[in-house]
Amino acid sequence: MMIQSIDTYPVTVPLHTPFKTALRTVTVAESLYVKVTCTDGTVGWGEAPPTHVITGESAESIKYMVESILKPAILGKTLFEREKLFESLHRSAVGNTSAKAAVDMALYDCLSQKSTLPLFQFLGGYRNELETDYTVSVNDPEQMAIDAEQYIKNGFNVLKIKVGKDDIEKDIQRITAIREKIGPAPTIRLDANQGWTAKEAVHAIRKMEQMELNIELVEQPVAAYDIDALKQVTDHTSTPIMADESVFTPQDAKKVLETKSADLINIKLMKAGGIHQALKINQLAEAYGIPCMVGSMIETKLGITAAAHFAASQKNITRFDFDAPLMLSKDPLHGGVQYNGRNMTFGSEPGLGIIGIDIEHMLS
Repeated sequence: MMIQSIDTYPVTVPLHTPFKTALRTVTVAESLYVKVTCTDGTVGWGEAPPTHVITGESAESIKYMVESILKPAILGKTLFEREKLFESLHRSAVGNTSAKAAVDMALYDCLSQKSTLPLFQFLGGYRNELETDYTVSVNDPEQMAIDAEQYIKNGFNVLKIKVGKDDIEKDIQRITAIREKIGPAPTIRLDANQGWTAKEAVHAIRKMEQMELNIELVEQPVAAYDIDALKQVTDHTSTPIMADESVFTPQDAKKVLETKSADLINIKLMKAGGIHQALKINQLAEAYGIPCMVGSMIETKLGITAAAHFAASQKNITRFDFDAPLMLSKDPLHGGVQYNGRNMTFGSEPGLGIIGIDIEHMLS
């Protein structure tokens, strides 16, 4: 079974509510869909959203990379020599991780279809359902508290609160207002998106500990490149600290793990370059006794389906951040992972379980 063709389709889907973090505000989910067709007729799908402030990729750069670099590197190669195939994919260019991820997930879609297994079973099959959190965008404290209360009423038990914008005291006000509104039971995790210094993070986290705001974890409190600062926060607070933007590659993970700079790692296919490398990061973290979360960018259900299959397949992945499709005004995908509120389930179809895509209605 050889790779016969690779096609790309730009897709845009409006969000029903703006998504705000310390790094950016998003109103439209923009992506490139990638279709891999094999000589036996098997078709696999992948997705790559441009996320300038995290991966450094634009819609134009992703399209160029897939069509002009990645496609020539793997066209005509067989899926049955997959180590060689993924080596060719990842050695074809430095970085460009979202572009690689889209092709990678399409290849895994094909491979698992050929095995007649759903992708999560092909990869390991540890669980067959997940529970996602829901993200509260960064706004004024009063608005965030109202939003948080609504998400709890909608059935979500875990909220991911965006902070790291404005001054540190306002972030504490945000969390205080949310906890007062929703009560002590729901789980709260924070994501600063690199918005704090080490001193600010230690101050804020310690204060929230003293206030008994019951924070489950704090994700990427400091700049991605500053592993020393990440370790400083980890060493001087009791709340678990999660590395996100600090970990793109297995080599990044190794540095964080060897220096004990974080208590958890957030793996995203768009940072790792796809499932092939994400598996390595998770296995490395597991060897160090560090659990992982799998998260996402602002993606449609296509990319999230691949990430969810990966997450469900592995024991060491214990947290799931897959709310992006719930933020979109429409869903171009038929099949894939299914949502019932916070609960996510998989069908019995092989591969990603994609039945169809309304490409013609989603072209930008």
